Amino acid sequence: MVARYDLATDPGLQADLLQARRGTAFFARKLNELTDAELDGGSLLPDWTRRHVVAHVGYNARAIARLLEWAATGVETPMYSSPEARNHEISFGATLSPIALRNLFDHSAVHLSVEWRDLPDENWANEVRTAQGRTVPASETVWMRTREVWIHAVDLDNGAAFNDIPAPVLERLLKDITGAWKTRGTDTGLLINVTDTAGNGTDLTFGDTSAADPTTITGPLPAVVEWATGRGDSGVTVAGPSAESAVLAAPKWI
Repeated sequence: MVARYDLATDPGLQADLLQARRGTAFFARKLNELTDAELDGGSLLPDWTRRHVVAHVGYNARAIARLLEWAATGVETPMYSSPEARNHEISFGATLSPIALRNLFDHSAVHLSVEWRDLPDENWANEVRTAQGRTVPASETVWMRTREVWIHAVDLDNGAAFNDIPAPVLERLLKDITGAWKTRGTDTGLLINVTDTAGNGTDLTFGDTSAADPTTITGPLPAVVEWATGRGDSGVTVAGPSAESAVLAAPKWI
């Protein structure tokens, strides 16, 4: 019998699923606020219209659903057959009629949510492989989707802002981004100070804490994550010897 509720019983996983679904609902709200004509407008991503963003988010849900099917059946089902196939999918999706594009988002989101719902506890630890080649447990798919829907809701460029993203999501995003910089060795001498993350004076520090004379980026959590994802630098201050360095020009995260 198909489950009518999430089979997962782990409280942490349940909380993560709720955050992902809230992000999906937020993206849906921002999408529904756009007229069909406004879908042709530009997004915050270079060379992408809003159509490309919606197509990407829709096909991303389908790709992640394939990983859940892999975890459920044990039959290897990659997210995409190749990077080129992923890019072609997005380009094609951007040409769909407005109603088809909206249906793509709606139906793929429901499909993914059902795959999550029906996956039993014992399958969440099953390993799958991301499009980047990382081997991860199926539970990682929840975070993979969470970051997509929250950030790309902002990329629609019709009023959503990083201030709308929950603090736990922002903190994890920043950890992911700074972790990637560290792996690539591009964080040397770079220190990020996040001020007053929860309105109670709590600060966070990321980056090269051993640097004697670091380049420091300081600001509230939403502004720092906006900068780190390459979406803008409003609300952050940059000081230090490499303030004009290319490393500070954070690449667009897609």
